[in-house]
Amino acid sequence: MIQIEHVKTVSRVANGGMAQFQEMMRQQLESSMHDELEKLLDTTTGAEREVSKKDFEGFKNLFHRFLQVKGPSVEWIKIQRPPEDSIQPYDKIAARGLPDNVANSLNKLVVVKLNGGLGTSMGCKGPKSLISVRNENTFLDLTVQQIEHLNKTYNTDVPLVLMNSFNTDEDTKKILQKYTHHRVKIHTFNQSRYPRVNKESLLPVSTNLSMNGQNAEGWYPPGHGDIYASFYNSGLLDQLIEQGKEYIFVSNIDNLGATVDLHILHHLVSQPNGKRCEFVMEVTDKTRADVKGGTLIQYEGKLRLLEIAQVPKTHVDEFKSVSKFKIFNTNNLWISLPAIKRLQEQNAMDMEIIVNPKTLDGGQNVIQLETAVGAAIKCFDNALGINVPRSRFLPVKTTSDLLLVMSNLYSLEAGSLTMSPKREFPTTPHVKLGSSFTKVQEYLIRFESIPDMLELDHLTVSGDVTFGKNVSLKGTVIIIANHGDRIDIPAGSMLENKIVSGNLRILDH
Repeated sequence: MIQIEHVKTVSRVANGGMAQFQEMMRQQLESSMHDELEKLLDTTTGAEREVSKKDFEGFKNLFHRFLQVKGPSVEWIKIQRPPEDSIQPYDKIAARGLPDNVANSLNKLVVVKLNGGLGTSMGCKGPKSLISVRNENTFLDLTVQQIEHLNKTYNTDVPLVLMNSFNTDEDTKKILQKYTHHRVKIHTFNQSRYPRVNKESLLPVSTNLSMNGQNAEGWYPPGHGDIYASFYNSGLLDQLIEQGKEYIFVSNIDNLGATVDLHILHHLVSQPNGKRCEFVMEVTDKTRADVKGGTLIQYEGKLRLLEIAQVPKTHVDEFKSVSKFKIFNTNNLWISLPAIKRLQEQNAMDMEIIVNPKTLDGGQNVIQLETAVGAAIKCFDNALGINVPRSRFLPVKTTSDLLLVMSNLYSLEAGSLTMSPKREFPTTPHVKLGSSFTKVQEYLIRFESIPDMLELDHLTVSGDVTFGKNVSLKGTVIIIANHGDRIDIPAGSMLENKIVSGNLRILDH
């Protein structure tokens, strides 16, 4: 029987029915996926079933599009540089000044922070937003302080919305109680929960909807592009529009440079109705450290985000070149609320699918389908890039970044970090801490106090190294402890343009 079926299939293909055969296979895969999702829904009841049902509708749509993809999402030859007026310099926006009544603009704004990530890459348990980054303040503390300062200064009501994931929701909600008496209304909604898919069978790896034991590995939050659907589905989008809110300012919660900018906000709300800009992407000039960041291009008459994952291998070097693609996406975005509602209701939100391969603890290969929030720029009317100062991009992804923001390079006021006026160069030093510093706990033990870094250009530390109190680092400093050796930088040391290697241990006697 199998042989007969095989012969039939081959003859169909031979008769020029390859496209038809592929379509049949796609439909079969889709049908199997739908059956499996129904089985998963049958493992629960009530509210959880309803939430998962909504999530699965989004996943089915993504999976359908994933099966339709027939090649690269962009043709390299069609890529053009964006027209001059589609990326405006920040100075030009700021030169217009601010209106007398800033409060009117602020009352149309909602601040949204992407809060779905865990602190695992920095060796921490729980949400990344709860890691202390400065004077015992967490990312979330600083965000609340910034918005509270705005609300008090201008007598406004700018709310904070957190997009949590199933990984961060419970812990975040517990901590929110401490902000009850702050002058900030805080709302949360949850990203969708999508099933990881077996790389071979293209079927879900989970057998039920629970998050217990091994089954927990079967689920993932599908990237920040999910914000549009999950925000809309939560009912919060409509609620905010009813309150007269017009724009959201979206950014990663670990980007400490992403504060509310009154000049960009004024630019948005002062546009005439027919010409309203529905989407602003803050971009900034590339340095060698940012060559992998997504960039803005003109493609088929629309402004579009191009990510490195979409670039054909033969053009990756060209994509990374600072001369051709000079700017990258900071993921600070200003988006019209009514436009999100319109596009969701028209099912017109089109974002490229990112296929993210993973290996589970048991060795099973899976894929997760994701989207990026900035990729929707092409769907919005009158979209604009604004080339902002580098200071608006200050992400803390590693302990090397943490060292910078904890140091005297920055001063902290009302939750905002600004570069110290005592630093002669506006650029941040390049800091590279070795694997002994990866986890926050280990990093903190290795510094008795954070060194003076006002005149530092470059710091590389490798191996078992500790720093005493009141150390000063200037110029280029490289400290390398060889395997089995240890280097203790003595309290009060001043290292300027120095290489320290070998074994330096100061012992008390």
